[in-house]
Amino acid sequence: MKLFVAGLSYKTAPVELREKLAIHPSRLRCHGCRLKLGANLAEVVLLSTCNRVEVYGVTPKVNGNVHHLFQHLSTGSVDFAPHLYLKEGAEAVQHLFSVVSGLDSMVVGETEITGQVKQAYLAAQEAKLTGRVTNRLFQTALAAAKEIRTQTNIGRGATSVGSVAVELAERIFDHDLSARTVMIIGAGKMGEACVRHLAKKGARSVLVSNRSYDRALNLATEFGGRAVCFDDCLQAMAEADIVVSSTGSPQTILHRADVASVMSARRNRPLFLIDIAVPRDIDADVDQLDNVYLYNVDHLEAIMRENVRMREQEFTRCQAILSERTAALMAKLRPAPEKTCEAAVQSQPGWALETAAACPGQ
Repeated sequence: MKLFVAGLSYKTAPVELREKLAIHPSRLRCHGCRLKLGANLAEVVLLSTCNRVEVYGVTPKVNGNVHHLFQHLSTGSVDFAPHLYLKEGAEAVQHLFSVVSGLDSMVVGETEITGQVKQAYLAAQEAKLTGRVTNRLFQTALAAAKEIRTQTNIGRGATSVGSVAVELAERIFDHDLSARTVMIIGAGKMGEACVRHLAKKGARSVLVSNRSYDRALNLATEFGGRAVCFDDCLQAMAEADIVVSSTGSPQTILHRADVASVMSARRNRPLFLIDIAVPRDIDADVDQLDNVYLYNVDHLEAIMRENVRMREQEFTRCQAILSERTAALMAKLRPAPEKTCEAAVQSQPGWALETAAACPGQ
């Protein structure tokens, strides 16, 4: 049996393509089951974040043309093939280690991805989609991420999409948010991260809007802000200088006509919109309105590149740690050279995972 990872990420596909494959966390188990049956996989873990959609699988034979895997996840007829990557064996192991540690993220060293990988793994485990190989793989990967956090400074500075969104807001207003009103749409983890960072930066006023008003109220109260009913979102937006949207909605929630009405109410004062949701919350056409400035997750890449440059030395240290962990895991997955396994070891000495699956008693 062979381990592989196939997927696309912000490095290979723009946000308008990634959002067509985005899967809500509550649907990971359902889509994982569909994928396991439809693609004949022995084990599978499905990972979907704003920056990547990846399939980690164990199968008797890896088909180089992995486009069919993503046809099981998409209802449309989009050709994802030019944007997909495929890694096998040790290369797949090291890729996951880099992903879960935040080294492959747009914001190098971000911490949110570790929780997202853990959530994806637990969803697959609860649905009985994992097995010997993926269980050991993901448990080791999460342990490696913890080691990276404690032994290096890779996470110093802006380490999440939410914190970088706030950093962008500071740049827009010359590093002074004390006289600005900021509105957060979506009180999930990223929305909460934004509020926390904004509070540290001294934003004058924070408005929090969410479909669950209680959730918005709790978050706003914690940081001295004001909760806004979701139905009153547009009216309240007229007060804001910066709007950060991060809902989990599968559809656009702010259209050009909505923002045009907001601009009319605010007498065309400049409005900065930062859309960090995938699928996107805000229609791209709003950027054509006068004095409206829209940024999405891909627009944050310039800030990410700066973070990469500042952390190059730590990045090298992290890579060395992960290379050691990859080699150690591959050695553990290689069964002891008993008589029943000698032929497999001799014929494919570098393919430890295939040999391990062939000898389940080890």
